[in-house]
Amino acid sequence: MPPHDLALHCLQCARVHAVTLTRYVCDCGGLLEARGAWWIEPSLLSGRGVWRYSSMLPFPDAAPWVTLNEGATPLVPLSKEGGNKVAVKLEGANPTGSFKDRGMTLGLTWAKALGAKAVVCASTGNTSASAAAYAARAGLNCIVLLPEGKVAQGKVAQAVAHGARLVTVRGSFDDAMGMVSALAAKGDVYLVNSLNPLRLEGQKTLAFEVVEAMGWNVPDVMVFPVGNAGNVSAAWKALKELKALHMIDRLPRLVGVQAEGAAPIARAIAAGASEVTAVAKPETVATAIRIGDPVNATKAMAAFRESKGAVLTVTDDEILAAQRDLAAREGLFVEPSSAAPLAGWRKLAAQGAIAADESVVLVATGHGLKDAAAWKPEPRVIDPTLEALEAILR
Repeated sequence: MPPHDLALHCLQCARVHAVTLTRYVCDCGGLLEARGAWWIEPSLLSGRGVWRYSSMLPFPDAAPWVTLNEGATPLVPLSKEGGNKVAVKLEGANPTGSFKDRGMTLGLTWAKALGAKAVVCASTGNTSASAAAYAARAGLNCIVLLPEGKVAQGKVAQAVAHGARLVTVRGSFDDAMGMVSALAAKGDVYLVNSLNPLRLEGQKTLAFEVVEAMGWNVPDVMVFPVGNAGNVSAAWKALKELKALHMIDRLPRLVGVQAEGAAPIARAIAAGASEVTAVAKPETVATAIRIGDPVNATKAMAAFRESKGAVLTVTDDEILAAQRDLAAREGLFVEPSSAAPLAGWRKLAAQGAIAADESVVLVATGHGLKDAAAWKPEPRVIDPTLEALEAILR
């Protein structure tokens, strides 16, 4: 039996479901949320990373954890702007270079426990790399669907290296997502996209780490890049759980940043709509958030509204400028989607929507080597002499 009185609760009709190999959404179509009798006592925490917070996570009894020692990523203050009030949660320090590893350790642990023969996902890149690595660790097959021509090659290379079976779809990520959801509903294969509420539980630990690093306090604002919207949804759930357990006494404002060409949630929030209207052909240089129909939109919109936060858009030029500045001025090389929070914070700070004395955490979800196509070196070739070197340095 699963621990913690674990059950999956529908956020739409309130129906309660048990955990099974084929259960990812409610029969009514509503999104599910994992709930249980969580508890936390800081003095009893041990180990590092995701499983340090195992008392707040749903894990199957007697099942070995499928782990690569994910989590425990740095919280790095900016040195050139923000007045020491802005820090970056550097998720590129995870084993496969992105935040996806936090959820994948839960996803593959449950896949093993439920007797899945393989795991499956649709991906814009990071999910495929992470799923393939953790499937290899678990000894399971991994099937990945990728939208044709829309995934950075560095991420594809990771999935190939870890032995995943790649299938390219003539369509968008959203098309691929519909296909893997239908396949997983038949059984045998386990879905490890963020539609899976148990995978999202692992992603809660990002918020736990931020709060613990700040002495069990919360920042005033947390800023996330938003694609499928699972990360911000998981963080909000974690923060509410900590407040319910009296571990924190307030909640931060959550800010989501989307690229102008892939901004269904920002548009819905701006219009006061209760649901998103999908973007048929999302386009942005930030491939990790190039998603037109985010599966966790309902959860994320509730998080932004409940936290009195905001969702805004930034241009590709603003994203790339933020990426260059993080690399050249701060020594932090992140993929374009991970630079979107800095671009968004700059815009809100300039508008006065985030005050200069407020503490801010920018969530950088993936390493720059994941998507480095824009960074092509142009070396100056010289003769092997000191004179030639001094000449070029002048």
